[in-house]
Amino acid sequence: MKEETREYLKGIVSNLPDTPGCYQYLDETGTIIYVGKAKRLKRRVSSYFQKEHQNLKTAHLVECIRDIKYVIVKTEEDALLLENNLIKQWNPKYNILLKDGKTYPSIVVTNEEFPRIFQTRKINKRFGTYFGPYSHVGAMHMMLELIRNLYPIRRCKMAVTREGIEKGRYRECLDYHIHNCIGPCIGKISHEDYMKWIAEAKEILKGNTRDVERRLQQEMMQLAEEMRFEEAEQVKRKYLMLESYRSKSEVVSSVVSNVDVFNIEAGEKEAYINYLHVVNGCITQAFTFEMKKRLDESPEELLVLGIGEMRKRYPSGSREIIVPFPVELSLDGVEFTIPQKGDKRKLLELSRMNVLQYKKDRLLQSDKLNPEQKGVRLMKELQALLGMDKMPVTIECFDNSNSQGTDPVAGCVVFRMGKPSKKDYRKYMIKTVEGPDDYASMQEVVRRRYSRMMEEQTPLPDLIITDGGRGQMEVVRRVVEDELGLHIPIAGLAKDNRHRTHELLYGFPPQVVGMKTDSPLFRLLTHIQDEVHRFAITYHRDKRSKHQLASELDEIKGIGPKTREVLIKHFRSVKRIREASKEALTSVIGVNKAKILREALAQADKNL
Repeated sequence: MKEETREYLKGIVSNLPDTPGCYQYLDETGTIIYVGKAKRLKRRVSSYFQKEHQNLKTAHLVECIRDIKYVIVKTEEDALLLENNLIKQWNPKYNILLKDGKTYPSIVVTNEEFPRIFQTRKINKRFGTYFGPYSHVGAMHMMLELIRNLYPIRRCKMAVTREGIEKGRYRECLDYHIHNCIGPCIGKISHEDYMKWIAEAKEILKGNTRDVERRLQQEMMQLAEEMRFEEAEQVKRKYLMLESYRSKSEVVSSVVSNVDVFNIEAGEKEAYINYLHVVNGCITQAFTFEMKKRLDESPEELLVLGIGEMRKRYPSGSREIIVPFPVELSLDGVEFTIPQKGDKRKLLELSRMNVLQYKKDRLLQSDKLNPEQKGVRLMKELQALLGMDKMPVTIECFDNSNSQGTDPVAGCVVFRMGKPSKKDYRKYMIKTVEGPDDYASMQEVVRRRYSRMMEEQTPLPDLIITDGGRGQMEVVRRVVEDELGLHIPIAGLAKDNRHRTHELLYGFPPQVVGMKTDSPLFRLLTHIQDEVHRFAITYHRDKRSKHQLASELDEIKGIGPKTREVLIKHFRSVKRIREASKEALTSVIGVNKAKILREALAQADKNL
């Protein structure tokens, strides 16, 4: 596999969501060569590219992959169902090979006079009717269990015939006594009724559970009218069992049959459209694609183009198309629906979930290829959100740090196009404020910062962010606007009662700016806040530790300021100085001073 192809695939994998879904591997011709399901897409797909595969067939599959497509769904059961549908539709080459030479199992209904239903891997069309294959053995077992619970047909291998039953050639087996078989071999059910069961079982295997349910419901009501309540109860049990299975095995209700679903997410220069084709509550087609805008087309115009493209690419006979809003499009015999609730609304939401995920993936891939583009996009988004006249290329953020008023300091961090510019970070020792007064400390630092920038004619920032709410914003405004006469936009990041950033404030009086807390822009703002907090508190800790260390050494005669500075720089703490050997101290400050220091510290320890 070429390096550029490998990097392209890694980019797709790194952006995959950790949600249930189905993934499809495509070769260089765009043909689907493998379909799989996953409870967590990213973890499952990444496993193909993170190790050397001992299985030669798997290794060969990975070498043939040139692109990855996927569809996200809400549950693992939906992913299982979608996988089965896609495998049946596309018959991917490697879905058979990766089973180590074994085919997927199928379910067969034999052609015997009293047919049996069981699983098999051998296909012989003269022997019976086959359903499958099933890519997931669990799904097949669930289907077999349902049929056996609904219809206690025979499981034995005897060649049971009506003639043999009439002559009494057979005896009941254990299955009959434990109620797993109705006992056709001893005449407990007529051949006509037995074949009726087989016919219904075939309908279930075809996926026509709704038709069987309808017949069972009619039969149940008829028996109830005839006062045959025990028989009606038995039919009701089958009906409820089938309904329970159907609810677990469909993405939505099978009432939603043969429809197309479209949804769109439009941006400034492009739009993303998702298409789903649904038959009997199951997704049989799923595709998401991007369209570039040419003349500032509206979402409605783009969706019309997308519908035409998909209906042409995947010929669909659906007489109903589900859309999120009205569209000016007329197709012969086709009705457009905008659902507000129910199963059709769920499908529309599923389509939107896929289109939003696709948009997110495309943006992440683009950001990795061009990191500067991400900064521009986020700054434009922030500009639009705050209604600023110019894009906030340079953002500065301030924070204070002190311990009950001692060793007060402040820090200023600078971000340019969303990236930290560490060479422009600045540390400040608070000089004019007594005690723990955060507002006064903030004003001093802001005043010193921008007064100097004005004197040196240094470019001012496009946006100031305070690590605090309305109070911090107001004290900064008083210095910036009232004292210095500057017009720099000011925003604030407020925390909740758990000390977590939860909202952005802007304007005077400050107003909450609506923003999703899981958006890339909000994460960037939180990163700026965390960075200034880290920067300020690190400076404060260094200053405090040096102050505490120097205060103990100050009392030792013969150890002057320069010597103390050398000791602080080398050992970092009094504890390390106490633990240092005579040789270590001598190598740093000389023999005489090392002797004075060791004796002074030893005397101090005795006085404790």
